[in-house]
Amino acid sequence: MRSKKLSRSCSALAAVALSTVLLPISAAHADGAPTAAAPTVDRATVDTFGRVADAVLSERTDALVDREQGAGAAPHFAGGVRLSSALARTEGSAVSSLHGRKSRLAALGEAYSAADTRVAVNSTRVEGKHAKVEVTETTTLTYKRIRGDEPATTGFTAHHELSFTAGPNGTWRLSGLRSTDKGPRAVNEPAPVAAKAAAALPQATPASTAWPAPADRKDLSGASAYNYTAMAAYAEKYWKNYNPAYRNFNSAGGDCTNFVSQSLNAGGWTFVSGTTTDYTKWWYDSANQSDSWVGANEWSWFTLSAKRATNLANVYQLDVGDVLQMDFDKDGSKDHTMLTTYRSSSGVPYVTYHATDTYRRSVASLVSSYPNAGYYAYRT
Repeated sequence: MRSKKLSRSCSALAAVALSTVLLPISAAHADGAPTAAAPTVDRATVDTFGRVADAVLSERTDALVDREQGAGAAPHFAGGVRLSSALARTEGSAVSSLHGRKSRLAALGEAYSAADTRVAVNSTRVEGKHAKVEVTETTTLTYKRIRGDEPATTGFTAHHELSFTAGPNGTWRLSGLRSTDKGPRAVNEPAPVAAKAAAALPQATPASTAWPAPADRKDLSGASAYNYTAMAAYAEKYWKNYNPAYRNFNSAGGDCTNFVSQSLNAGGWTFVSGTTTDYTKWWYDSANQSDSWVGANEWSWFTLSAKRATNLANVYQLDVGDVLQMDFDKDGSKDHTMLTTYRSSSGVPYVTYHATDTYRRSVASLVSSYPNAGYYAYRT
């Protein structure tokens, strides 16, 4: 189900959180009649769940949009929605933190001029007076032309679980919202409290995130044995619509490294046969694959040992066909792998990846969203 498209103008979260209008448990109880002990959810209520998710997630997205001073705002949909007091506080903090992220992006020379968030309800489970609603968010952000060489847009799909609780007066109240994706959080998802940093693995050298970076452009003339344009083209073709020729590993820990391995193979990386657990091997077939094909750490170990890549000193040195890995909490284990598919003439790399399926997200966006993460940049 795709929710009705609503206003995308920015509004304060209070316009949503402080509304006195609640969600009817079902059409049968909308007149205030006593509710059953085990409420039912009809189609109208499911649609309303979708509009609630749309409103809250759009509120987050809009916190990132660079609007003119004093620009007005309207609520995302008429009627409002009641959040639990705890969730209202949480979302208020989330929107505040996203304003901070917007400021950090601006300092790095990036801004968004417009945003579009849409939500589809995938499933609804009701147990007693509690409902769990699984939704898919599809968001597109338009890059503001600051340097003049930015791509037109960045986009992603993300998955969330919303928790609703039925009240005694025949209403549902939104009480919880969490991401169910295993990859890096989307740019409109607030950051959790940073974990204590740990030493990086010795096999790869951490990259600086300082802007600007020393020049280290890549030779894309075709002299290399690898076709970097083909790597990027493959990733941008299958970033959202997965290639059915390969297995999907999202349900087994994440598909990010599998997707990058596919892209590298499309650009000329050849298989190295062997056992699945030998990190010096890299291969895929119809029945199995090496750990280095799907595992972030194992991919790094293979890549450096086989000399198929070297570490870059700074993430802003990444160029088309290069790989970026992240250690979200600096616990010594790499968590995510991405492919650079575009680089602006002013020196900003943009990455495309699976897990939270994302197209051309700038490195600046990642750095501003994960200021305390560990970054590893690979020149392929």
